[in-house]
Amino acid sequence: MRLRVAIWLLTLAGAFTLALVAPASAGVFTRSPLQTVSVASPFAGCDLTGLDAGGTNFLNTEVEPWVEANPTNPLNLSAVWQQDRWSNGGARGLLTRATHDGGLTWTTTFPHFSRCAGGTAANGGNYERSSDPWVTFSPNGHAYQISLSVNFVDDPTTAILVSKSTDGGDTWSEPITVARDPSDEPPFLFNDKESITADPTNANYVYAIWDRLRFPSDRANFNAQHAFSFRGDAIFSRTTNGGTSWEPARAIVAPRKLESTIGHQIVGRPTGELIDLFTLFHGSGNNRPGSRLAMMRSTDKGAHWSGPDVIHKIQFKGAFDPDTGRPIRAEGFTPEVAVDRNNGNVYATWQDIRFSGVDQIAFSMSTDGGDSWSRPIKVSQTPPSTDTANEQAWVPAVHVADDGTIAVTYYDFRFNTAAPGVPTDHWIVDCHPSGNVTCAKPNDWGNELRLTDISFDVEKLPFARGPFGYFVGEYEGLTSTGNTFWPLFAIGTGDRLTDIVTATAH
Repeated sequence: MRLRVAIWLLTLAGAFTLALVAPASAGVFTRSPLQTVSVASPFAGCDLTGLDAGGTNFLNTEVEPWVEANPTNPLNLSAVWQQDRWSNGGARGLLTRATHDGGLTWTTTFPHFSRCAGGTAANGGNYERSSDPWVTFSPNGHAYQISLSVNFVDDPTTAILVSKSTDGGDTWSEPITVARDPSDEPPFLFNDKESITADPTNANYVYAIWDRLRFPSDRANFNAQHAFSFRGDAIFSRTTNGGTSWEPARAIVAPRKLESTIGHQIVGRPTGELIDLFTLFHGSGNNRPGSRLAMMRSTDKGAHWSGPDVIHKIQFKGAFDPDTGRPIRAEGFTPEVAVDRNNGNVYATWQDIRFSGVDQIAFSMSTDGGDSWSRPIKVSQTPPSTDTANEQAWVPAVHVADDGTIAVTYYDFRFNTAAPGVPTDHWIVDCHPSGNVTCAKPNDWGNELRLTDISFDVEKLPFARGPFGYFVGEYEGLTSTGNTFWPLFAIGTGDRLTDIVTATAH
């Protein structure tokens, strides 16, 4: 694999190396030139008359990417993101690009998850918008993509759709509806924040999980979270036959009090055990929710799940513009999780204020399948500032390479000054466990590498939730092939415009 990567780097004009002081835990990180993966929107001609629902559509804006590598072919990766984001939620479609030559060339495609992306009543994709993209590869090289597809105007509904690719992400099957719930009549169900994970040991099994908000006493809008009747379930479905059919969606957590879950992600340990990591909220409304990092496990491929076990208290404010205080749509309550495919260690990262009073990147790990977890440490390397607001780090991703190296990516504002605008950059940091280096101590982490060539202005990003909330996504992509990491992330490129970019780091 390193030979392939070396050849690829040499073919790229202007290849260069960036390096910073490294800890004893690993060698120096280097990266390839930044590459733009996104393209001009293929949905520009889609007629959205009457479907704005009070929002603004940002044409040629790409946000919230995810990426996965094919375990049968390290040159094949599939990247997905929201294309043409709406200010009040969702996008025109989920654009998908695939490479079969390690990033030299990419093909463009998209499943029929929304009307703009070819969805119709006949093929099951007749929805006004799609959101929350996620893609996963089975051990046989088949890919699965999932969508939160939404109607806000005609037949208000939220649905979970899945599509499959058997050619590395070049073409996709018609969507299968895994769940569909109305949001304009009691009990006002709203599906959200789905993810999909292929079982790493059996290609027949793939798992979908999401949260479903229940608003028993109000119309499905977020103001209902202030009601004492508010609940939030964890909903799960799986296929046991390689995507031919999906089991009926069912609640594996169904609170009877003021509790909700969000940000579910399933990882498979080499023992066959499944771990679901998520945030568990207690309380609602003026009784500010208490946030907990929690997990559940399954030892029978999702047929049964344990109850939630609390791992750590999460303390977050959410990222904000350090100059104006306006919020960034990076609330901090969505954790990220990764598993070492060799030894089964589980790693979690999230935004937390416990280190300096503003959100920074926290990390915890388990070496015993989740029975115990290390004390949270700060792994983001953003330096101290005379203005604490410039020390924020937000939207982490975490992944593990084949040699056990753990990488975490994040955004920060370290280059911000009193000048107009807020320079923003994306970074990667790593730890390689070996000897006395466990990665559970702050000094085990280093090799920080800047992934952006130049800073972009966070104040020029597209909005989420009306005129407030600058948005690149509530998560960004990070995967690996061999010992090489592939971050996939959004950068601002102009007035309410973004691009999706990547670069290899190893």
